[in-house]
Amino acid sequence: MTTATLTRPAAAPSALYARGLTGAAADLLVRHEDGSAHPVPLAAWLGAPTADDLRLLARVDGPVLDIGCGPGRHVAALARRAVTALGVDVSPVAVGTTRARGGAAYAGCIFAPVPAAGRWRTAMLLDGNIGIGGSPRALLRRAAQLVTADGHILVELDPPGALTGAGKIRLEDGEDASAWFPWAHVAADDVAAIARGAGLRVSDDFTEGDRWFADLVRA
Repeated sequence: MTTATLTRPAAAPSALYARGLTGAAADLLVRHEDGSAHPVPLAAWLGAPTADDLRLLARVDGPVLDIGCGPGRHVAALARRAVTALGVDVSPVAVGTTRARGGAAYAGCIFAPVPAAGRWRTAMLLDGNIGIGGSPRALLRRAAQLVTADGHILVELDPPGALTGAGKIRLEDGEDASAWFPWAHVAADDVAAIARGAGLRVSDDFTEGDRWFADLVRA
């Protein structure tokens, strides 16, 4: 399917995302401005945490703020370990799913007031959420405001050599497509420069399975 075949009015991204989370859009896609597309990994997000997820979460100090928590597999896994964690997501359906799994979450924008701002030990940006808003530097600055002075920001990244940059994406479900919205990608070998622009530095970088991460702290 090409973008030219989509003739219906644009839907809200949250509406198509909700379809995916409730099982009504099993083939939900992310479409990029260059025409490329890839499936939204709903099965992974809705499934149980993997061994890689659990090893990652074992590194985390609570209390934890999961930015863009989605359906909450990370928040719920932390709750099972008795680690205080709160998810934030713009999707009420994602928040409801997180709560149903035993995690705490609320619906809201990370750039709006956040509970316990400045008192989180760790903020997490996983599953590509460094892209939220299309400006990783602005997002990291905001995350830095939410953690303690000696807090950490755990960021999942694209592999080294991948394209770093910002653009627009949309969600597609068959003939339905959302409005375009800003998103960004950051490769592991580019995160240090972006972090510096947000007053942060890389204290550690590591992999779990085929996933790449950086632990950021104040510079």
